[in-house]
Amino acid sequence: MTYIVTENCIKCKYMDCVEVCPVDCFYEGENMLVIHPDECIDCGVCEPECPAEAIKPDTEPGLEKWLGLNAEYAKSWPNVTVKGDPPPDSKDWDGIKDKFQHFSPNPGAGD
Repeated sequence: MTYIVTENCIKCKYMDCVEVCPVDCFYEGENMLVIHPDECIDCGVCEPECPAEAIKPDTEPGLEKWLGLNAEYAKSWPNVTVKGDPPPDSKDWDGIKDKFQHFSPNPGAGD
């Protein structure tokens, strides 16, 4: 099992999760984060830290797409270990359904 970041993170990107991760397995995209599934130690400390409830165990049904996306972009996006500021309009996007159309494959700044 691993934890993954799902659609709820898109355009919210709160980043509360990155500082609690003991193995620094978060990677930053332009408008969301991902978890490297091969680096995650399944401790679960990140899941309750996410205000958008975007972090889920990969054992939940229907998350295969998100496991693949996390694995793919963790290879090319920069590692992030320090909480940054969320986008100014993050609260406006929190809870919005079907945000994948707004996903950006571009990398974020990282640390």
